[in-house]
Amino acid sequence: MLLRLRIALPDQPGSLGKVTRVLGVAGADITQVVVLERGEGRALDDITVYWPDSAPRENLAEGLESVPGVRIEGIWSTREAPGTYPELEILKYITTAGDRALATLLDSMPVLFSADWAAAATEKSPRTIVHSSWRAPEQVPFPDETPVRPAAFTLGSGLHVIAAPLPPLALTFLLARADGPAFHRIEVHRLTRILEIFLTLPAVERVVARQLRRPPEQPEQDV
Repeated sequence: MLLRLRIALPDQPGSLGKVTRVLGVAGADITQVVVLERGEGRALDDITVYWPDSAPRENLAEGLESVPGVRIEGIWSTREAPGTYPELEILKYITTAGDRALATLLDSMPVLFSADWAAAATEKSPRTIVHSSWRAPEQVPFPDETPVRPAAFTLGSGLHVIAAPLPPLALTFLLARADGPAFHRIEVHRLTRILEIFLTLPAVERVVARQLRRPPEQPEQDV
């Protein structure tokens, strides 16, 4: 399986080397390292590894915690293939998706952000869900008010989400992750740019308008 590890460690020579050695001894095959932030002598890295399906993640955590100064922010499953540029592929598909442009976007976001599900609904209450991805709950926990710009927060249930407005469409977008750490500001920035590009597509508003004319008791949802 592919795992994503978010690790805080001392920002000094040799620290990452110690981490990679521990991962290698534990049986993890490192495929990608992304530095999320650096400052005040600390770094925050996202490391993607191949990990044997039968091996418990606890072994990985125990090994990393033995490295001085290392703190594990989260270990969770991911479907984002390392070393690729999935945003470009998804945006290419969206431009030719026709009436499924919004659905294609929402179905793709959980993969791009190592999340669990995504959904979009009308901005005003009572909300009408326009589309939700696989694994989305029947009752999507949209915020009472849509933020003016994409924002990450954690619900009382422990669910990590990014909520974002889609102004031309009068919709609220929600991306959720139950396993792993809260969304980082770099992830929020990345999502913001993707949504900005998506909203420039000329056919998007017409597609959503047609979907909203469907009966509210039959929202579009993948099985």
